[in-house]
Amino acid sequence: MIEPRDALAVLLDLTRVLAEERPLDSALFAVTRSLLRLLPGEHASVRLFDENREELIAGARSGQGASHTPLSFRRGEGVAGWVAENGVVARMADATLDPRFKPAPDQGFSVRSLLAVPLLSGGQVIGVLSLTSATVNAYTADDELMARLVANCTVPPLDKARLARLTLTDPTTLAYNQRYLMPRLRQEFERAARTGEPVSILFMDLDNFKLVNDTWGHAVGDLVLRAFADRVRPAVRSYDVLVRRGGEEFVLIMPGGNLVDAQEVAERIRVAVCETPIEAGEGVSITQSVSIGAAEWNRREGPDGLDRRADGAMYEAKRNGRNQVVVAG
Repeated sequence: MIEPRDALAVLLDLTRVLAEERPLDSALFAVTRSLLRLLPGEHASVRLFDENREELIAGARSGQGASHTPLSFRRGEGVAGWVAENGVVARMADATLDPRFKPAPDQGFSVRSLLAVPLLSGGQVIGVLSLTSATVNAYTADDELMARLVANCTVPPLDKARLARLTLTDPTTLAYNQRYLMPRLRQEFERAARTGEPVSILFMDLDNFKLVNDTWGHAVGDLVLRAFADRVRPAVRSYDVLVRRGGEEFVLIMPGGNLVDAQEVAERIRVAVCETPIEAGEGVSITQSVSIGAAEWNRREGPDGLDRRADGAMYEAKRNGRNQVVVAG
């Protein structure tokens, strides 16, 4: 049980982070990490509605199972979907006995107790905070109040970031979209020129992704894209920026990251993607890999030049056999 003084310190730190107007991914991770510091449990998540307000997509997860492929819930589906549909808290002493609970195999964590709180903005649910514990009766009425307090602190800055990001976000993966890439790169170049710090990027392309769409259809392809983005996020630094360039191509912008940092992060991503098959339901299990090109800004080139070098390194990784990292010269 966390001491009141320590709980206040966690809440103060969370509100400070949220006030910094960080990228949405970073803000969401701050929330899930804070939940696990404040309350019992092994897994915490924040799910936000997609642009059609029909599906809750995992925005951030912390704790056990954070690197596994997350579930998405349609409105009214599972506990998170029920909370989103009704706009009220669900606190379960033993979720396995509740018909609303939707068990999932191989999620990397066990669920007995469950606490799910709606994120309400202007009377509308924009997402759901969830905590789970492998212990029965883990959550008390006081824990519910604390989770609701975190939700109340979280909603205004998250809603602001969410609304600002809607036009710049890929709805399938919740990564930024192509429209965001070049303006953000120019911004990072300007910052690096002022501070003298490096900036690097990774170009990432899912290997043989067309085969996934051709074999299982675009719905499974979208699931694989979401799973990729969800595996990238825990493998990178909190201030790195994930962009879906289009199709199965992604870019990671690494402010302050040199080429060594880029190689290390790229290798973590490569392993996180290929080491665990993606479960697509109905017995479909997909082993996915990714080819990655890494490049550091040389201070003589513009965004297009860095873009071309990283892209060239990524295609060299493809030519060399895929599922590898290549560094641009």
